[in-house]
Amino acid sequence: MSGSSSKRVLLAKPRGYCAGVDRAVEAVEQALDQHGAPVYVRKQIVHNVHVVETLEARGAIFVDDTAEVPAGAIVVFSAHGVSPAVREQANDRQLRTIDATCPLVTKVHHEAKRFAREDYDILLVGHHGHEEVEGTAGEAPEHIQLVETAADVAGVTVRDPDKVIWLSQTTLSVDETMDTVRALRERFPTLQNPPSDDICYATQNRQVAVKAMAGQCDLVLVVGSKNSSNSVRLVEVALQAGAGAAHLIDYSREIDEAWLTGVETVGLTSGASVPEVLVRGVLDYLAERGWESVEEITTAEETLTFSLPRELRPPRKQTQSPVAGS
Repeated sequence: MSGSSSKRVLLAKPRGYCAGVDRAVEAVEQALDQHGAPVYVRKQIVHNVHVVETLEARGAIFVDDTAEVPAGAIVVFSAHGVSPAVREQANDRQLRTIDATCPLVTKVHHEAKRFAREDYDILLVGHHGHEEVEGTAGEAPEHIQLVETAADVAGVTVRDPDKVIWLSQTTLSVDETMDTVRALRERFPTLQNPPSDDICYATQNRQVAVKAMAGQCDLVLVVGSKNSSNSVRLVEVALQAGAGAAHLIDYSREIDEAWLTGVETVGLTSGASVPEVLVRGVLDYLAERGWESVEEITTAEETLTFSLPRELRPPRKQTQSPVAGS
């Protein structure tokens, strides 16, 4: 086993759970604690197989449509957000709703409503069919057009080229989004930017961390699910930044031994909806095969946290008097 000592893992930081995912998963756990099973969840609370299966085992029932939720039951809206039409359906069926929409997605919804009120044409950069895009577009369907890539820009038509703004899905590749925006700006020179950055801080941070190490890596493993937009983007970013190869996996058992042939440096990261236990599983797998040296590559420190949805917060105590014997 000559040369085995040069085997190493570069571990990206930040990785894994963002504040919005942490809040959404905790919202389902708290709903189960406070109300008991079952608690219904519209769509996957976050795009991660392991998280969904773990919550299902505790009594969460995931549904595609609020019509599947029994009248009067509790339903949690996922981190990706919902359109006003979905809220109305839930209201009509007297469902007790808990809104776990990520506050950064809610911000984009507010921007969409504001610019629709001001009668702008809104060009939403995002992926067709993604739940977040459906929710945002539903806020102002008559004002919003979806633009998936720079290649779509030629087909965009607006009423007044001087009243156009772009917004974006929060989980996109920063570089690809800016390519699309550049193409839009060539067509519409007075195109306005969102009031503040729409691509979420965690998505950007995870991409920056991968870029910092990808050029040194023979192989990059991204832990994340195939329907997780930000995880899929990390694979693309790794390859664009010079990784020899890059693969998306949910679990260490999905690693193909052939990927490791001739590999010395493995880069490891995880998408924003991935619990750290899955990353540790990959580190254990690699350590057993000689990749025991682990170096963390840190490009940012994340301290942001979001409070729980208000429906789950404890009621404010009326009195401030100290409790006897406390």
